[in-house]
Amino acid sequence: MRRLPFLIKGHQTMTTLRFPSPFTQHRRTGIPRAALVICLTMLLPLPLQAAPNASAQIVQIGFAGPLSGSSARMGQSQMHAAELALAEVNAHGTSIGGKPVVFKLLPQDDRGDPGTAALVAAYLVKSEVAAVIGHWNTGASMRAATIYNAAGIAQIAPGSTGRQYTQNGYATSFRIVGHDDDGSRYASAYALQNLKAGRIAVVHDDTAFGTMLATQFIRGVQEKGGEIVTRQSISSKTSDFNAALAECKSKNADLIFFGGLGPQAAALMLGIKRMNVHAELLAADGIVGPTFLQLTGADGNGALGLAPGQAQEKMNGWKKFKEKFNAAYGDRIEFFAPFAYDAAHMIAAAAQQANSLEPARIANALHNMKYKGLTGTISFDAEGNLANPAYTIYRVQDGKWMPIQSFGSK
Repeated sequence: MRRLPFLIKGHQTMTTLRFPSPFTQHRRTGIPRAALVICLTMLLPLPLQAAPNASAQIVQIGFAGPLSGSSARMGQSQMHAAELALAEVNAHGTSIGGKPVVFKLLPQDDRGDPGTAALVAAYLVKSEVAAVIGHWNTGASMRAATIYNAAGIAQIAPGSTGRQYTQNGYATSFRIVGHDDDGSRYASAYALQNLKAGRIAVVHDDTAFGTMLATQFIRGVQEKGGEIVTRQSISSKTSDFNAALAECKSKNADLIFFGGLGPQAAALMLGIKRMNVHAELLAADGIVGPTFLQLTGADGNGALGLAPGQAQEKMNGWKKFKEKFNAAYGDRIEFFAPFAYDAAHMIAAAAQQANSLEPARIANALHNMKYKGLTGTISFDAEGNLANPAYTIYRVQDGKWMPIQSFGSK
């Protein structure tokens, strides 16, 4: 027996459904498993329904990310994008080893917490997934990576930018975005050369991700001769920035760099406006997206964010992706959703290239692929990092994130 979490659109909770072996009948109803899968597929949004194939083998692809908590919208958007990608693959029909297969997403909520991520990873391994899309933040990805590696299961992180994630030496760890060594270098250069910041304050959360991001940014500023007037660390669970902002104000900072996630960046921006701190806000990674805009409203105008990848409107195929996503889930596409979409497509393509559903062969195929996706041309270096990553600086103007400068690969 296997446990398959089944997500019904419009509900945030997951119902656990139980299926017997694909070659046997349901012991209570006598109905073959394939017939039950067809019935359940009818509950999906119409854009995601594929033609049923009773003879196809079900191949589970794991998804792990924050589906609850402060980053739930980010995780749910990634999950939906991955579902959409697999629905597209299934609609075209796929055969592995001469037999038809249907890819199914097995989503799990890691709450953005490393401890929960380890439990989720163990569950996905036990569920015999072919590969995993996740986790979103670096701490969760790092904790889960050891478990996936021991099982030989490829893990493609759609948003884990912490450099240390791929420094573990695991052949199963991949990231589909750039890492913070590159991002911090671009952010520090932009702060000094474009913003002409003379007195820079750094505020970061107490996670490994936030601390490392701040450290790399500070290093980049100091190497270029810039001045850091204060560095403040806050809890990753607080929305109270009063003490940190008071220090920034007393030091006459003209720029505040924040190392942390979007919801806290929104609280920091509101604090800057409330306390009348005369400094611009520059943040990285998790800030760019609709959540920040919703939380800050008009007070978000002027905020700057560095995000991996090229501007969405410049992505090849963005218009079609947006139309399909909107038809299935509505128009709330968080920033990292396209990367999860590409990760799902790459896993399916790697299985086809390897002509195998063995996780180790899929992982090996990923190392040798050059895939043209929504977010650009994707290939990985020996450590599993995205080769030639791109970055874009955005500014909030009239309640919208507007791209203003790009760096790196196009």
